[in-house]
Amino acid sequence: MNNPKRIAGTLIVLAVFGSALFWALRSNQQTQTLEHEQAAIAQTAPLKGLIAVDVEPFFKDERVAKLLAAQRLPVQAVRVGSRDMAGKLDEAPDFFFASGVVAANMILDAARKANKQATQSSPFHTPLVVASWEPVAKILVANQMAKPIAPKVYGLDMEKLTEAMLAKKRWRDLKDSGDYAVSRSVLVSTTDIRRSNSAAMYLALTSQALNGEVVSDRTQGNAFALKLAELFKRQGFQENYVNGAFDDYLSIGMGKTPLAFIYESQMLAQAQKNGGGGLRPDMVLMYPQPTIVNKLVIVAMNERGRKLAELLATNKELQAIALEQGFRTGDPAAFAATAKQAGLAVDTQLRQVVDPPGFDLMFDMIDTVSREMNQ
Repeated sequence: MNNPKRIAGTLIVLAVFGSALFWALRSNQQTQTLEHEQAAIAQTAPLKGLIAVDVEPFFKDERVAKLLAAQRLPVQAVRVGSRDMAGKLDEAPDFFFASGVVAANMILDAARKANKQATQSSPFHTPLVVASWEPVAKILVANQMAKPIAPKVYGLDMEKLTEAMLAKKRWRDLKDSGDYAVSRSVLVSTTDIRRSNSAAMYLALTSQALNGEVVSDRTQGNAFALKLAELFKRQGFQENYVNGAFDDYLSIGMGKTPLAFIYESQMLAQAQKNGGGGLRPDMVLMYPQPTIVNKLVIVAMNERGRKLAELLATNKELQAIALEQGFRTGDPAAFAATAKQAGLAVDTQLRQVVDPPGFDLMFDMIDTVSREMNQ
């Protein structure tokens, strides 16, 4: 082999060796970087959060846990009743995730009194609805207490319904009640107001129905609460959490639960389960006119809590998982598409929405009803 060929061969061998060495070193560096990142993630202290039952499935989702860990914001969540949260500042959580602005404002007020900085934001929300059945809805329509909005979607006249309930009307007393001419009283099934946010929102809506507007006067509010207490007492046993009331609606049916006060998110989450989640063709959603939108409010107690709140509101993957859980986000079109794909008829445009009374007044009204129920 002549000299030029020998040199060329040597250069080729060197080039191949050099390239192999370069890629080996690079692969080793990437492996070390990945191991370093994984170690850093593993060593990141989890945020301690006290959360409402509504968002517990969200934080239990493996995809959520993975995404939060990758952002150095792993969460260690403990379920607590929303109205109990304000009394747990001494547990030093990084954040609270409360169901409803009333509970969130109670936390903020407690934090202010304790000279602690706190901020709030709401990445998800869902309206309060009444889950019912087509035969029941048709009876309410015949008695001017409801009107069709779309197939399997109804608007519910809260003023007329509240009057009928306070008048102790029975289903058999109503016009055209043939498909549900039973002797039980016309009542909406709620959770226990002493424990549950959804029941408090039912009190807010029924008091608004009696007053013609949101209650703002303390004396008037307590008078309404005394009057409305019977709507809770006459129900008999009530679940502590809205999940239990919804389970009765799903499993026992119209005979046990003709009207169930729930979150819309529960129906949409159920509809997205395999096989439609066991929802039946005659199940319908009734939207109180007006209704209340329940905000899921994250109250951040420090900088890491604020970073988590921002991530929940802006990360597209987390928002998509929230839609799977049935919540509405800041993207109405995405919500409408999710409901359509799940085959659930919903009211995508909430035209009549009111706020609950201020949290001090709301708390007094809840306390009034609770005292009546304890007698």
